[in-house]
Amino acid sequence: MIKEQLKTDKFAMTLSLACVAHCFLVPSFLILTSGFLSFSIDNGFIHKLIVFIAVPVSTYALVLGYKNHKKTSFFIIGSIGLLILISAVLVGESVLGESLERGLTLFGSILVIFAHFKNHQVCKEIDCSSCHD
Repeated sequence: MIKEQLKTDKFAMTLSLACVAHCFLVPSFLILTSGFLSFSIDNGFIHKLIVFIAVPVSTYALVLGYKNHKKTSFFIIGSIGLLILISAVLVGESVLGESLERGLTLFGSILVIFAHFKNHQVCKEIDCSSCHD
């Protein structure tokens, strides 16, 4: 039976990847489909929505990982990544510029993904069915 820790880490990694994909692929998609679509997608809203969902899920997964494995480094790395993602969204493209906002989003997402991946690896290595409920 797959435990909650594994599920939340995987879901949090997926959300972080969605954030990166949105940031880097949606502009290309919009350019390629501009002749076919008659509506506009508000990129700022989508970016905020993904972060709004990712932050609580990632925080929950990082806290679970810390409680279960006592690996402070993964918790700190993931938390820094989340703070970077939140900062990029709150400050926004108008202040940071498009390149810096994308760079921060990419860097923050990589940190979050790394932390969840390492938590996931630790869980698999020690056969976590014996260490959590």
